[in-house]
Amino acid sequence: MTQQKVNIHLTNWEIVSVNPSDKHWSWKTLFCFWGNSVQSIIGFSLIASLYLVYNLNFIVVFIGSLIGSIFVYLLCNLIGKPSQRHGIPFPVLLRTSLGIRGAKYISLLRGFVGIFMFGVQTFFISKSIGYLIRIAIYSIDQSIMDKEIFLVFFFAMNIIDWCAFLLALIIQVLLFSKGHNFNKLFINISALIVYFGLIIFLVMVISEYYLSIRNSFKNLLVYENIFLKENVSAIITIAGTIFAYFSIVIVNFGDFSRYVKNEKELNIGNLSLLLNLIIFSLFSVLIVMGSDIILKNNLVELDRILTNPTDIIGKFNNTFLTIIVIFFILFASASTNLIANYIPTQNSLLNFLPKNLNIKNTSIIIAIIGLFVGASWTPLLSQIGILSIVDTIGSFFGPIFGIIITDYYIINKSKINNKDLYSSSDDGSYFFSDGWHIRGIYALVIGFIFSASTIWNLNLNFLQSYSWLIGALMSSITYYLLVSR
Repeated sequence: MTQQKVNIHLTNWEIVSVNPSDKHWSWKTLFCFWGNSVQSIIGFSLIASLYLVYNLNFIVVFIGSLIGSIFVYLLCNLIGKPSQRHGIPFPVLLRTSLGIRGAKYISLLRGFVGIFMFGVQTFFISKSIGYLIRIAIYSIDQSIMDKEIFLVFFFAMNIIDWCAFLLALIIQVLLFSKGHNFNKLFINISALIVYFGLIIFLVMVISEYYLSIRNSFKNLLVYENIFLKENVSAIITIAGTIFAYFSIVIVNFGDFSRYVKNEKELNIGNLSLLLNLIIFSLFSVLIVMGSDIILKNNLVELDRILTNPTDIIGKFNNTFLTIIVIFFILFASASTNLIANYIPTQNSLLNFLPKNLNIKNTSIIIAIIGLFVGASWTPLLSQIGILSIVDTIGSFFGPIFGIIITDYYIINKSKINNKDLYSSSDDGSYFFSDGWHIRGIYALVIGFIFSASTIWNLNLNFLQSYSWLIGALMSSITYYLLVSR
């Protein structure tokens, strides 16, 4: 009877240990996973800006980017291995260090950030869909956009914007709620399609001005005085920036590594982050440089070099090229939304109410809240500084990582009692104090204070790129001192 009650309250088919026969992810899938993680508009703009806008040495940026990605690789290996070995997602792994009830609520912090960013990302995805709708309507009747129905706005969106937003929301939720096998397929296809699109775009860009682009790229490759004091400082800053960009996926990386075949595939697959970063950086830099040369040769006035793909394509005045590029942007944005926002939210909700929730009804919850967030973004949420609140909640992620890693590798010597993960018995390994590990919560709060201080203390803002690492280090030390004695 007790075991039956336990299963009802702590066990859900989607968060139990993955059967070894169902672990189908190889290093190739992880290559596509990391490809999706870097293949976003933000990633494209960030990388291109580092190389071309801030007057930094190309080699300095390259070294800093590699250092940042190596840190991500090492930390993802650390938190990915326990989930790979035991087949458990991040919220269940969290039970080992914060307790079976503590993990329910603390993992919701990741879910809150994920569901909020899912709504915001869906809003921006809908802008591309809306642009395609406008192109289609304009091609049928150039005057139809002047009709009164298109001039009525509700929550800063007209009927086209609303149709595009609802379409983006519904399509994503329907696709992402099909289960992990479909998600794996989508991740693989999306990464390959986006790289294929980048190749096509790059060929189109460099075909006419190959020599000019080659010379411009050669001028970037300056090898002298790389290790000057100011360059070392720049390397550290760039490494922190790249790490901060990828840090959102580190703490819940177990949500994906649980499906990896073995540790060898995990190690090789995570190393592909470095390869993806190198490949994507080359695409970003060459496309931005080539586009800038083409636009200037076509006498298009530019007050700055354009690094955002949507800004670039908007200057080309080529409808066919615009449609093709938007198509690839949609794939890249949707896959990033799946990895960074949807799956973490889904697993957090399933862990919070395992008795009542499943993939289908969690998708409805995500859709409803995402609808509110996305619709409210322009008129309300973007105006009240809510991103600072979201960033503050995100300050818990580094400390959570530090506690999990210290508990698993140092305190428990890489051992987990799988049975007790789903047991609410008061003599279970992870019951602690009525389901809460008070020392773990205390360490989490200490780490959060240090991490969040880099956001709210103006004198510490220069450390904000390292807030994740600072929080992880402080919570790890605190947890060890509290638990090991």
